[in-house]
Amino acid sequence: MPLFMTRKTLPRRTFLRGLGATLALPLLDGMLPTLGAQARQRRARRLGVVYVPNGVIMDQWTPKAEGTAFDWSPTLRPLEPFRQQVSILSGLDDKPAIPLPNEGAGDHARAASTFLTGVHVRKTEGMDLQAGVSMDQLAARELGKQTQISSLEMTMEYTEMLGACDAGYSCAYSNTVAWRTPTTPLPMEIDPRAIFERLFGDGDSTDSRSRLARIEEDRSILDALVDDVARLGRSLGARDRSKLQQYLDAIRDVERRIQKAEEQSARELPVVARPAGVPDSFEQHAKLMFDMWALAFQADLTRVTTFMMGHEVSSRAYPEIGVPDAHHPISHHQGDAEKIVKCAKVNLFHMQMFAYFLDRLRQTPDGDGSLLDTSIILYGSGMSDGNLHAHLDLPILLAGGGDGQLKGGRHLRAAKGTPVANLHLTLLDKLGLPMDQFGDSTGRLQELAL
Repeated sequence: MPLFMTRKTLPRRTFLRGLGATLALPLLDGMLPTLGAQARQRRARRLGVVYVPNGVIMDQWTPKAEGTAFDWSPTLRPLEPFRQQVSILSGLDDKPAIPLPNEGAGDHARAASTFLTGVHVRKTEGMDLQAGVSMDQLAARELGKQTQISSLEMTMEYTEMLGACDAGYSCAYSNTVAWRTPTTPLPMEIDPRAIFERLFGDGDSTDSRSRLARIEEDRSILDALVDDVARLGRSLGARDRSKLQQYLDAIRDVERRIQKAEEQSARELPVVARPAGVPDSFEQHAKLMFDMWALAFQADLTRVTTFMMGHEVSSRAYPEIGVPDAHHPISHHQGDAEKIVKCAKVNLFHMQMFAYFLDRLRQTPDGDGSLLDTSIILYGSGMSDGNLHAHLDLPILLAGGGDGQLKGGRHLRAAKGTPVANLHLTLLDKLGLPMDQFGDSTGRLQELAL
């Protein structure tokens, strides 16, 4: 594709196209009129949410001290390298997840469906769903106007959107945290290949036969773009050439790993009930998903992503870390010390994967900073104590700088009874999307004032 230079500034939405392949470019210095203050003003703000199911072992999560002098708890210790860009938030409640009189069980479904909506949901196994618009989708309505994809929804487990998954509640309530409208839950994608094709391929198709046909062609999508990449590189400064090469290398590496995972899946499981491209290893799968999330932010293909590390009532086992037991049953430990240790190991493993992602963001340039500098990443669960199905004092943390909107290095405790919706209202403010009310919010979270 010919590149037309105007005052030596590349258009922000510059693409390379060749043989049906399209590649968005990361933010390069040449896309900004100047560096410094003007560049900072133009940096995109991004929102991400990582949801973990079944609650956590809270005494392994919560730091003992508050303020800036806190010590890392056992579960949060992997985040130590990111201290100045992490805030731990205690004392936030998800009261809409608490059952109304005569509603009974279903706490897992309510935990997921209220976490980002702040709205009590209708108990139903049918199609008459009723929840609320999730805060990520409110952000996507505005931030998505600047990107190809308004939002990206990902998961680590197969999810059903029909039938009942938790005590009379539709599976849709347990298996997603993203709601486009009060009656429209967004499905979460598990297959790295499908996500990769959505971001960099020639359509939204997730047909497995089409994906395997592309592999058999043994052609990288970047091969068709090599001439345009070389031509573009000659017009860039040294810093931009380095950024572009780093970006292309990252795409090639993700593509190679997806193809390898598919080849291994086909070889090890000749009759496969799940889509090709999903590694058997949780760690490999999680890192692939986080890598593609980072690429999506880097190319500015989307500025809003939600990621479920598991759906509620998840029965995934983690033999690779010495936990062969299903997650949900051990979360109901009833004080059994062995089960508590195993559940804490799962919580720590999830946090290690999250730390991997934060490092990817920190190592990826964005304007005159990094993707971690410009992003707001919310990590948490709609339950605190999974054994008790508790929805008060949730395990919540924030990572990233929000382009100067977030200050890290703190353990903050909100006033008793503060809704988690107050956090969502505050984050929307920091994304430049102020609202008067969200869910059951009672005001802004003043603890996050800079």
